Amino acid sequence: MDQESPNRRTGSDESDNDLDRCLSFEIRGPWGHFRRVEGNVVKQTYRIIPRTTVAGLIAAVLGIERDGYYDLFGPEVSAIAIQPVEELRTVNMPMNTLSTAAGDLTSLNPRGKISIKLPNPTKLRQQHNYEVLVDPAYRIDVALADDERYEQLRETLAAGKSHYVPSLGLSEYLAEIDYLGEFDVEAGPASGTIAVDSAVPDAMNDVVLDPETRCQIEESPAFMASDGGGRTTTEYTTYTYNPDAEPLQVRDVQTSRVDDRTVVFV
Repeated sequence: MDQESPNRRTGSDESDNDLDRCLSFEIRGPWGHFRRVEGNVVKQTYRIIPRTTVAGLIAAVLGIERDGYYDLFGPEVSAIAIQPVEELRTVNMPMNTLSTAAGDLTSLNPRGKISIKLPNPTKLRQQHNYEVLVDPAYRIDVALADDERYEQLRETLAAGKSHYVPSLGLSEYLAEIDYLGEFDVEAGPASGTIAVDSAVPDAMNDVVLDPETRCQIEESPAFMASDGGGRTTTEYTTYTYNPDAEPLQVRDVQTSRVDDRTVVFV
C-alpha cells in the first residue's frame, strides 16, 4: 500500500513484510455457530465470523497449538478482512447435551496408565436451543507480517491441506476451504461515498442508509492475549454488514483494494 491508513498494519522489526500483499480464501459449510459472548437461554451466534475465530481457523490450518497464535494475529502485525458471500440465514436447533463440568465426568480405565474423563452417559441430557447459521460462506483476506508463517500458510492453502480439520465454530460443523490466491493490497478510496464489499469494522456512523439495502450491526471479539487461565479478549470490533451479502455504501472510510474488490481490514 502506498497510502498510510488506519487499516494498514505495520510489520515488526523481524519482518520486511509491510502487509502490502494478502492471501484470500473462501470457507463454507452446511452449518455454522459462533457463540455470542452474552449469556442467554438460546445460544445465539454471530452472523459475521469473528476475527478471533478466523485467527483460530488459520492457526488450525497451520497446526499451531491452542493459545499459541495470539501474537501472530496482533493488531500491529496482521490484517484481516471478512466478506459474507452468501445470504446470512439462521435457524433455531434444539440439541441434547451432557454436562462437561468436573463433577459430571466419569473416568474411562481409571486403573490403567492412561485415564480419560468423559461425560457420564447415565446422566440426564440437557436441552439447549442453538441459533445456527445455514450454509454460511465467507471470503477471508489475511495479511501477516511474519514472512515465515505467511509462506507456510500460502503453501498449505495452495496444496489444499490443513493440519487440523477446519470447522465453522463448533467442531462438528465441518467446513471446506477454497484457496483463491495471493493478491496485492492497494490503497482504496478514502473520501466520498464508497461501495464496500466486506463487512465494515468500527464505522457504523459512516454507513449511508438506503431503504433498499439491509444493514445490521454486531460487536464481536477481535484480538486476544494469553493469561494465566488461558486467554483474554483484549479488543472488540463492531461490524456493519449487509446480511444479503451485498455491498454497503459508506462515507469517508479508508478502504483497500484486493482482487478488484473494495474491503476494509482490521
